[in-house]
Amino acid sequence: MKTHAITIEGMSCQHCVAAVKKELMNIPLLTLDDVQVGKATVQYDETQLDASTLREAIHNAGFMLVSIQ
Repeated sequence: MKTHAITIEGMSCQHCVAAVKKELMNIPLLTLDDVQVGKATVQYDETQLDASTLREAIHNAGFMLVSIQ
């Protein structure tokens, strides 16, 4: 598993943090390390989980994934 820093656009408060956290926690094979306003840190195996899954989860929370590093 590799650690990835995700930049998220549109978050402004702790309610936003909770919404993103809830969506990311529902993704199998993903370990959620931290969520803060505008960013998240996660761990996953790139051979088993596609970035589009993360993009969709963040979109479902009402925000936009800007980048994954």
